[in-house]
Amino acid sequence: MSRLAKQPVLLPEGVSATVNGQDVTVKGKLGELSLAVNDEVCVEMKDGSVIVSPKSSTRFSRNIWGTVHSLLRGMVEGVTKGFKKELQIQGVGYRAAIQGKDLVLQLGFSHEVRYAIPAGIDIKCPSQVEIEVSGMDKQKVGQVAAEIFSFRPPEPYKGKG
Repeated sequence: MSRLAKQPVLLPEGVSATVNGQDVTVKGKLGELSLAVNDEVCVEMKDGSVIVSPKSSTRFSRNIWGTVHSLLRGMVEGVTKGFKKELQIQGVGYRAAIQGKDLVLQLGFSHEVRYAIPAGIDIKCPSQVEIEVSGMDKQKVGQVAAEIFSFRPPEPYKGKG
């Protein structure tokens, strides 16, 4: 049984949530996120918080109960503070820059690597060797950071990449 999912998801000041059947929408100062909840879990609003509970005592229902609670907690944190990942590039001649709506990476290939910045994600380059990926959707921020990382992962001996 999930110990964390027994607790309600508290909504801080300035955050509102609406439950419409199995769809949950969370609105905050940074924007709006929505989630389609599995049918094995019951979601309801009570006293300014979101309560998640399993509909049955099956193993899948208990597993998805904790997962849905964690996703809702991440949504609330995302619309209030947002999420941020920081990447560093190491190597001679390796650098990054923003040109228009693209991230341009020079990673030792014969050509530069262009990465189109997806909607809802903000990428900044404070210096030529640092990349900051930020946004309100935790999964999307992590996915974009992983895609950028995969262009040239660090090699195991000198750590360049």
